[in-house]
Amino acid sequence: MRLIRWPPDRRLTADDVEAVERVRAVDSTAEVLLRQRVRIGLPLVVVWAWLARPTPEAFAIGAAVAMLGLLVRGAAASHLTKHTGLVTEGPYALTRNPLYVGTALMVAGLLIAAHSWLAGLLGAAYFLTFYPPAIRREEQSLRARYGRAFDEYAARVPRFWPRLRAAGSTQFRWSWRLYGRNREYTAAVGVLIGLVFLWLQMRRGS
Repeated sequence: MRLIRWPPDRRLTADDVEAVERVRAVDSTAEVLLRQRVRIGLPLVVVWAWLARPTPEAFAIGAAVAMLGLLVRGAAASHLTKHTGLVTEGPYALTRNPLYVGTALMVAGLLIAAHSWLAGLLGAAYFLTFYPPAIRREEQSLRARYGRAFDEYAARVPRFWPRLRAAGSTQFRWSWRLYGRNREYTAAVGVLIGLVFLWLQMRRGS
């Protein structure tokens, strides 16, 4: 649940109470959706595998997109030091949610490689249903923790789509220590398993 900061010298008005209740309603909806994310996601993976009809061209393009997603996530993880301050450099200077951008690219890559329109539609519906609430919930937590600093950061950096024009003035680094601490290797293992499955299926079909 989001922590609401309130000045001690100010009394709550009816509008204030209504605003707090709206925040609680949004948080409750997000929590319900997040609890269902894994339950629905696992069956969708099975459906994705069943619908997959990979071709060499689709596999090559999809694998490249998925690898780009892993690179974006890895770069984000290399800058992410949790609970030690608001991260605003590297990929976080281009988008407030580079991990989710990387995830979107990974999922898109695997869907492209699967070469199934139905699987693609299901994957897009899943992402659009569950990830926006997750992003909003995390940003509420950051706003509650960092207050004005986060508001100023959010005012200059987009929530999702990167502002690529800022890449030239941003310093990037790669830290294997942070990569491992943030367990980013689990995403790489998942993508690798998916690509190996599609490759074997493609070879079997040929």
